[in-house]
Amino acid sequence: MALMSDLPDSEPCYVISVAARLLGMHVQTLRYYERAGLIEPTRSRGNIRLYSQRDLARLREVRRLMEDLGVNLAGAEVILRMRDRIAQLEQERDALAGEVQRLRQA
Repeated sequence: MALMSDLPDSEPCYVISVAARLLGMHVQTLRYYERAGLIEPTRSRGNIRLYSQRDLARLREVRRLMEDLGVNLAGAEVILRMRDRIAQLEQERDALAGEVQRLRQA
């Protein structure tokens, strides 16, 4: 039997009530954040929301931005989307740099 720590960060494994308890948030808050587009939990065949460790980390970051830095929900959304885009661009840059190096060696 696999332990939770053995699962990939992207593995959906927490129902909404467990996720809310782990985060110290209300279930309605998680639903609101989903409607606002901040989080997109996986859905089971029965349409039950399932959250991954990555989802929980993202929600903790939303809370940190709002509570510690005073950013409103819209600002938190912009910051997270910009971070996601930067990470995507960094991956693309690294892939292109690898391709350039491969071509130079050929």
